[in-house]
Amino acid sequence: MTGWRIGMAVGNEKMIDALRRIKSNLDSGIPQAIQYMAIKALSGPQNSIEEHNKIYQKRRDSVISVLNKLNIKANNPKASLYIWAKCPAGYNSMEFADDLLEQVGVVVTPGIGYGPNGEGYFRISLTISENDLQKGLNKLSLWKNKKL
Repeated sequence: MTGWRIGMAVGNEKMIDALRRIKSNLDSGIPQAIQYMAIKALSGPQNSIEEHNKIYQKRRDSVISVLNKLNIKANNPKASLYIWAKCPAGYNSMEFADDLLEQVGVVVTPGIGYGPNGEGYFRISLTISENDLQKGLNKLSLWKNKKL
């Protein structure tokens, strides 16, 4: 269930206290359904983890390969469901996302949607099917930088 997450925070006592106070005013905790799913996931069989990791690594490597061929700089994450890449020179994140959609029919998420520090970057999800990802990468590889 992409987007449904559970996590813990540890660290400096004053920072954790500040986080607790902020969180207590923003939400009331992790929804019960997510807690139950987390319990099942953490206490159940773990044999599928390695298989899933290999799937995401393969998808990651495919995306990074296409981006490299397009001279688009991307970090190669060790653990993520997404690839964050730098927009080509001359593009902001919205312009680049629009250009990809108009030129080759590929949807990426503009970094500005994640706040001012996201500007200049875009995000590609690895959570779609292998077939859809390959179709998208085939289209993406046809993109031409209009700003060169």
